[in-house]
Amino acid sequence: MFVNRQGLIAYVHSVKQAKALRKYGNVQYVSRELKYVVLYCNQDGIEKTMERIQSLPFVKKILLSYRPELKTEFENSKPDKAKEYDYKIGI
Repeated sequence: MFVNRQGLIAYVHSVKQAKALRKYGNVQYVSRELKYVVLYCNQDGIEKTMERIQSLPFVKKILLSYRPELKTEFENSKPDKAKEYDYKIGI
Protein backbone atom coordinates (compact mmCIF):
# COMPACT_ATOMS: atom_id res chain seq x y z
CA MET A 1 0.00 0.00 0.00
CA PHE A 2 1.48 3.25 -1.17
CA VAL A 3 0.49 6.43 0.69
CA ASN A 4 1.00 9.77 -1.04
CA ARG A 5 3.14 12.09 1.06
CA GLN A 6 3.85 15.79 0.80
CA GLY A 7 6.58 17.92 2.32
CA LEU A 8 6.04 20.86 4.65
CA ILE A 9 8.64 23.45 5.59
CA ALA A 10 7.93 25.00 8.98
CA TYR A 11 9.93 28.04 10.06
CA VAL A 12 10.27 28.11 13.84
CA HIS A 13 11.48 30.64 16.41
CA SER A 14 13.77 28.13 18.09
CA VAL A 15 15.04 24.74 16.98
CA LYS A 16 14.40 23.31 20.45
CA GLN A 17 10.71 22.92 19.61
CA ALA A 18 11.41 20.81 16.51
CA LYS A 19 10.74 17.65 18.52
CA ALA A 20 7.14 18.74 19.04
CA LEU A 21 6.54 18.56 15.28
CA ARG A 22 7.20 14.81 15.20
CA LYS A 23 3.60 14.01 16.09
CA TYR A 24 2.37 15.73 12.90
CA GLY A 25 4.62 13.83 10.48
CA ASN A 26 8.10 12.47 9.84
CA VAL A 27 10.76 15.09 10.53
CA GLN A 28 13.27 14.76 7.72
CA TYR A 29 15.65 17.67 8.30
CA VAL A 30 16.24 20.42 10.87
CA SER A 31 18.29 23.48 9.93
CA ARG A 32 19.89 25.08 12.96
CA GLU A 33 21.18 28.14 11.09
CA LEU A 34 18.02 29.07 9.18
CA LYS A 35 15.67 27.66 11.83
CA TYR A 36 13.34 25.54 9.74
CA VAL A 37 12.07 21.97 9.86
CA VAL A 38 11.24 19.78 6.85
CA LEU A 39 8.59 17.18 7.59
CA TYR A 40 6.50 14.84 5.49
CA CYS A 41 2.78 14.24 6.09
CA ASN A 42 0.01 12.28 4.40
CA GLN A 43 -1.29 14.21 1.41
CA ASP A 44 -4.99 13.54 2.06
CA GLY A 45 -5.15 15.62 5.27
CA ILE A 46 -2.46 18.19 4.49
CA GLU A 47 -4.67 21.30 4.93
CA LYS A 48 -5.80 20.22 8.38
CA THR A 49 -2.24 19.42 9.41
CA MET A 50 -1.03 22.80 8.15
CA GLU A 51 -3.68 24.59 10.23
CA ARG A 52 -2.69 22.65 13.35
CA ILE A 53 1.00 23.37 12.91
CA GLN A 54 0.39 27.05 12.12
CA SER A 55 -1.58 27.42 15.36
CA LEU A 56 1.45 26.39 17.44
CA PRO A 57 3.04 29.38 19.20
CA PHE A 58 6.62 28.65 18.09
CA VAL A 59 5.88 28.41 14.34
CA LYS A 60 6.44 31.53 12.22
CA LYS A 61 5.16 30.31 8.85
CA ILE A 62 4.63 27.17 6.81
CA LEU A 63 5.42 26.52 3.17
CA LEU A 64 4.07 23.63 1.11
CA SER A 65 6.33 21.57 -1.14
CA TYR A 66 5.44 21.66 -4.84
CA ARG A 67 7.09 18.35 -5.68
CA PRO A 68 3.85 16.29 -6.07
CA GLU A 69 2.57 18.86 -8.58
CA LEU A 70 5.71 18.84 -10.74
CA LYS A 71 5.98 16.67 -13.80
CA THR A 72 8.85 14.22 -13.37
CA GLU A 73 8.68 12.49 -16.75
CA PHE A 74 10.77 14.24 -19.37
CA GLU A 75 9.99 13.95 -23.07
CA ASN A 76 11.92 14.79 -26.23
CA SER A 77 15.31 14.88 -24.57
CA LYS A 78 17.95 14.64 -27.29
CA PRO A 79 21.11 12.76 -26.32
CA ASP A 80 24.44 14.48 -26.79
CA LYS A 81 26.13 13.16 -29.95
CA ALA A 82 29.64 13.32 -28.48
CA LYS A 83 28.67 11.27 -25.43
CA GLU A 84 26.80 8.77 -27.59
CA TYR A 85 29.92 8.27 -29.72
CA ASP A 86 32.11 7.75 -26.63
CA TYR A 87 29.77 5.11 -25.24
CA LYS A 88 29.90 3.12 -28.49
CA ILE A 89 33.68 3.08 -28.46
CA GLY A 90 33.85 1.93 -24.86
CA ILE A 91 35.75 4.82 -23.36
